[in-house]
Amino acid sequence: MMSSDISIMTRRCLLTYKPFRIFVLGVGFFSLCFLMTSLGGQFSAKRPSESPFTTRAEVFGGQESRGVLRKISDMLEVILKRMDTLSRLGNSTETHKLDELASVLDRIQPIGLVERIQAIAQNMSDMAGRVEQILQRSIASKRAREGTFGQCDIPKDPHYPDCPSKMDWMRARWTSDPCYAFYGVDGSDCSFLIYLSEVEWFCPPLAWRNQTATPTLKPPPRKQAAFRFDTGALLEQVGTGKESLNFMKRRIRRLAAQWASAARRLDDKLRSHWRDDKRILVHVGFLTEESGDMFSPKVLKGGPLGEMVQWADILTALYVLGHDLKISVSVKELHGFLGVPPGRGSCALTGPLPFDLIYTDYHGMQQMKQHMGLSLKKHKCHIRVIDTFGTEPAYNHEEYATLHGYRTNWGYWNLNSQQYMTMFPHTPDNSFMGFVAEELNDTARLNIQKSKVNNMAVIYGKEGKETFLSILHRHMEIHGTVYYETQRPPEVPAFVKNHGLLPQHELQQLFRKAKLFIGFGFPYEGPAPLEAIANGCIFLQPKFSPPHSSLNHEFFRGKPTSREVSSQHPYAEQYIGRPHVMTVDFNNSEEFDAAIRDIMKIDVEPFLPYEYTCEGMLERVHAYIQNQDFCSPEAPFPPVNASRLWQGSPLAPFMLMANSSILTWASNITIYTSWPPLGALQLLASLQGESCVKACQDAGLICEPALYRFINIKEAFNALDFQCAGLESEMNHLFPAFSAEHAECGLQQDPLLFSCAGASIKYQRLCPCRDYRDGQVALCRDCL
Repeated sequence: MMSSDISIMTRRCLLTYKPFRIFVLGVGFFSLCFLMTSLGGQFSAKRPSESPFTTRAEVFGGQESRGVLRKISDMLEVILKRMDTLSRLGNSTETHKLDELASVLDRIQPIGLVERIQAIAQNMSDMAGRVEQILQRSIASKRAREGTFGQCDIPKDPHYPDCPSKMDWMRARWTSDPCYAFYGVDGSDCSFLIYLSEVEWFCPPLAWRNQTATPTLKPPPRKQAAFRFDTGALLEQVGTGKESLNFMKRRIRRLAAQWASAARRLDDKLRSHWRDDKRILVHVGFLTEESGDMFSPKVLKGGPLGEMVQWADILTALYVLGHDLKISVSVKELHGFLGVPPGRGSCALTGPLPFDLIYTDYHGMQQMKQHMGLSLKKHKCHIRVIDTFGTEPAYNHEEYATLHGYRTNWGYWNLNSQQYMTMFPHTPDNSFMGFVAEELNDTARLNIQKSKVNNMAVIYGKEGKETFLSILHRHMEIHGTVYYETQRPPEVPAFVKNHGLLPQHELQQLFRKAKLFIGFGFPYEGPAPLEAIANGCIFLQPKFSPPHSSLNHEFFRGKPTSREVSSQHPYAEQYIGRPHVMTVDFNNSEEFDAAIRDIMKIDVEPFLPYEYTCEGMLERVHAYIQNQDFCSPEAPFPPVNASRLWQGSPLAPFMLMANSSILTWASNITIYTSWPPLGALQLLASLQGESCVKACQDAGLICEPALYRFINIKEAFNALDFQCAGLESEMNHLFPAFSAEHAECGLQQDPLLFSCAGASIKYQRLCPCRDYRDGQVALCRDCL
């Protein structure tokens, strides 16, 4: 074909340029689609959720594949340039432009334009096939190296029902937290399965993985704890930088000699007992910057110090008992001690927990939940929560609390309720941690008797009701310790001699002179009344009628307890009582005035319950550490052959105590392992509308939730002479219980709901009570 013929054809084509342009675009687009379709088989082999960057690394990693792609890119560029030229000419009608285009086309090889484009498309198709072969060889080689060929499909194992849903979650969300990449997740299904089977536990172990890569570490060998008598190293561990820490260190120094003396006495008492040396982390969550650390700025302004008193004593007790102690007051320190991976806390920890016990508070629980991921659920049996006011089982059980209106901002952690540790023994469902008050030696006790001022009173709290202060002022000189700033004097009557905020040793001196320490209703359940009583004061406090609780008082609203507080300091009222403690109706001015007159006539000696001495706290904490175990599974109860083993007595496996209507475990029946020991059990039934706390208390006993599982049996109803027309099991924090209206007996379905607290007029509850050591309500007589 001659050049002139090509020019003529070109002009004819350009007369119908728009259809021609569409044709060219169509052929070019078809060619491009052909290439992508050829490659698409490989992309579709990968799941949509996987990272495209991972695929690119596998497919285009070699030198040969990069050369192929370069040729494809060059050809596409030529096509696009020529199409761009045609596009610009489509907007022009000038004849000389058409001549220029004809000249351009004249320089093309003497082959038709359409044929040329088809040839390019064929070349691209051949190259796509070649790339596909390279890709297949690359994937096959990689699978052969890792031994994963055909092994990254989601396993269908009934023992791991959550594996598929967790795989879907990982595909969609694995980039949401850098911790997944830290553990090797790269967007591939294989990496998801490895993570979900080796870091978490939602998928079964993978047979093709080298299981020795993450060996199970044996726990460290048992080591005996040795008492420590010098707290110098502890003071260094507590650290500096916060006024709250300085307060705690001052307290540790001041009581160091008493702790050492108490440790020697307890060491002599336990000489023949092996004591395991425990690895213990103490994370004081409320002092971390992340929780706001509301306490440190208030230490020098009369803020609440009860929590810091308790934490200082907990640290000292754990240290003096000889345990391996680590202290954390920041989230960064918590990360370091626990080995938390970098990220936002979504990932589980690997390896065993480096601690046997973790003592923290509710703030610390929230922080561990945020940063430990699923590991918190796995390791929560090691946690002990310091909880001033207590957490009852109905509030602790998340599902039950949500369904039955017990859900609060606290609680709902699904712990064993004895993992919560209180400041006073007001909630027997929890463990009583306590604190210590300073003890007096014989010389100090004698000096107090000589220095007491019979008409001197000290106000408890930051303010008192002026009506009562006026009555008190008729009989006594009144002193206060209310913090104030120079420009803002305290709002107290002029007849009150205010000393301002006093250091602890100066407050002790004030107590040693005063005859009366008087509370006006707030703060609740603090350490100050015990310190005043220990220094020879009489404590006068108001009776609350009706009792304060979360149902009727703002202070308790939202706290995970329904406990009714009958006075400002129920422990002092119940466990100490007269003459050291007087609880009267402050709304009755005559009763109040009479109480003041009686107090002025009474002489009392300093008194401190044993459980609030250094030795008492060491004894109690030692017993908890060595005996409480919430990680080991309990043996099934009742045993399968119980009915045969317990034949021979209508009361079996119980028997009546001598000269009593209370039942105890029969001496001829197998004693099952428990702590407190099963021999301490005393079974009784409450009245209708009465809690087991009250029923046991009225019998001079303590309700013991650890023994509930031994009375959650039909034989317990028979032994108490309840005639059961029906026997059912359900989740109810009042069960086991008997409904007189329907003659129905109800067993507890969920052990987390075994609860000493709680009452209903519908039920008589079955109550596991126990005795307790003199001055140590937390321990039964045989608990050491």
